[in-house]
Amino acid sequence: MFILGSKKLMIFLAMAAAAVLFVLMVAGCSGQAVPETTDVPAVENQGFETTELFIVGSDTCLEVTQLLVEEFLALHSGQNLNMPVSGGGSGTGIAGLIDGTADLANSSRPIKDEELQLGKENGLDIDEVTIAFDGISVIVNNENTLDALTIEQISKIYTGEITDWSQVGGQGGAIVITSRDSSSGTYVFFREEVVQLGGEAKERDYSEQALLLASNAAIREEVGTNINAIGYIGLGYLDDSVKALGVKADEGSEAAAPSVENIVAGSYPIARGLYVYTPQPVDQLSDLAQAYFGFVLSDSGQEIVAEVGFVPVK
Repeated sequence: MFILGSKKLMIFLAMAAAAVLFVLMVAGCSGQAVPETTDVPAVENQGFETTELFIVGSDTCLEVTQLLVEEFLALHSGQNLNMPVSGGGSGTGIAGLIDGTADLANSSRPIKDEELQLGKENGLDIDEVTIAFDGISVIVNNENTLDALTIEQISKIYTGEITDWSQVGGQGGAIVITSRDSSSGTYVFFREEVVQLGGEAKERDYSEQALLLASNAAIREEVGTNINAIGYIGLGYLDDSVKALGVKADEGSEAAAPSVENIVAGSYPIARGLYVYTPQPVDQLSDLAQAYFGFVLSDSGQEIVAEVGFVPVK
């Protein structure tokens, strides 16, 4: 059972009160609307007709999903349920949903129109559930002397226009760019919202010199051991092994650190929704899937979301 300390409990309650306001703020700072969370019914059942649920997709969502499933299974112990969870990236999860190898697809980006069309061609009526909100932390090595960058500076670093830390006020050294690989929803989100400045510079793309890594943990490890490296990871993966930079929307803005409080307040400029995609509307899913969503969006489920470091939707 996950129990929040008093400080985290206060934050959790504050986030609950600010949920509707935050949805609007995320839409404003990301440049795209954040869909409303599907109204998911809670299902109470002493035994489930369906006993398997395969969940695949976003590595950003992997840890929190594993914890949610672990707690859900503990609540339904003795029912012989099989609920494996695997990562591989948002694109991998959505592809698995479409081809029938996944029951649910975790995603840290909105589903693409072409993916919805493929689903429709396969007889699916794909639905979306928002389970949490996240901030993308821009990280550097702890020995890096910088404390903040603007979105424009980060964009130019990732396109290869800025190549040395001295160009942004840091100590000299050739910048080593680390990024998630192209199957990652975080890769797509960061390219569109940061590298391409929220769609204002669509001609920009990642530098060919970028080191593409398979997970948040791999980026954190590389940045933590390479004094010249820069990377980006989900808020839930931030720890003391790396330094999180403050981010300025522009030169005239105050730098905001990636934190739950700043995401709720709308002051941190790199934020997004975390989604689960389903093959049909939620109320048409198996009894096990409906019960799982009922738990995820319950107070207990959202406490786990907050404990991991994400922002609850409820």
